[in-house]
Amino acid sequence: MIIKTLAENTAASDSFGSEHGLSLYIEAEKCRLLFDVGASGLFYDNARKLGVDIDDIDYLIISHGHYDHGGGLKTFLGKNSKAEVFIHHLAFGKHYAKHSEGEPEFIGLDEELIGHRQLVFTSDRFFIGRGIQLFSNVVQSEPGPASNSGLFSEQDGEMVKDSFAHEQNLIIEEGDKALLVTGCAHNGIVNIIKHFYSLKAGMPDYVIGGFHLTSRSLGDSRKSEEMSTVDKIGKYLLDTNTKYYTGHCTGLEAYNRLKAIMGDNIEYLAAGSEITI
Repeated sequence: MIIKTLAENTAASDSFGSEHGLSLYIEAEKCRLLFDVGASGLFYDNARKLGVDIDDIDYLIISHGHYDHGGGLKTFLGKNSKAEVFIHHLAFGKHYAKHSEGEPEFIGLDEELIGHRQLVFTSDRFFIGRGIQLFSNVVQSEPGPASNSGLFSEQDGEMVKDSFAHEQNLIIEEGDKALLVTGCAHNGIVNIIKHFYSLKAGMPDYVIGGFHLTSRSLGDSRKSEEMSTVDKIGKYLLDTNTKYYTGHCTGLEAYNRLKAIMGDNIEYLAAGSEITI
């Protein structure tokens, strides 16, 4: 498999744009797919620079209902008229972020796209094809990220803590290797890996995605993970004997802490980076 990072908070060089968002191109044995489309049309610009033809994409997976992962959906649908777009049936809910001061900010998806013919709504465990599946409904055996505390959904006219039932994860299996892809891991990266184990009776060989160990809420450090918790997560991940690639909502400080614990078992993915697994 070849993975190219089309959008991320940082860039591998000045040739690529960056934004608060995530988009990954994955070229697998039997298909070409995108996992998320960032916050805007930036993923498309970076895709051209990386030699990725968006017209050729077979599948698009939207990991959850936040703009920084699905904000580029309208751009994608304007460029690709054949791909199936797999999105959880709760992803178009009304999602908000409450910063340290001020009113809640809408961070959801464009509701005008709900009826688009290319959308396929998923739930719980969904099989796209042989060796490609999605799962949500992650059991919360460990506490979720502290940075979830500022995130809400509107239900029956009231603001409630977001349960992240709308978040889904991707598994791709080729030969004897398994890749797990997460968007933001709002349900907790440890919980997600444990759920993978419950489905596959083994650990993934590779994990790519954000771990949501930091918060974008300015001026509120309480919404970022304690370094003692990051240390605990790092030790758990190291014990899985899995190779990790992360970025976006993991945050550079948390990544550096994980790197100190995990060494070569974890790497950072910036916009413009390419890996082969």
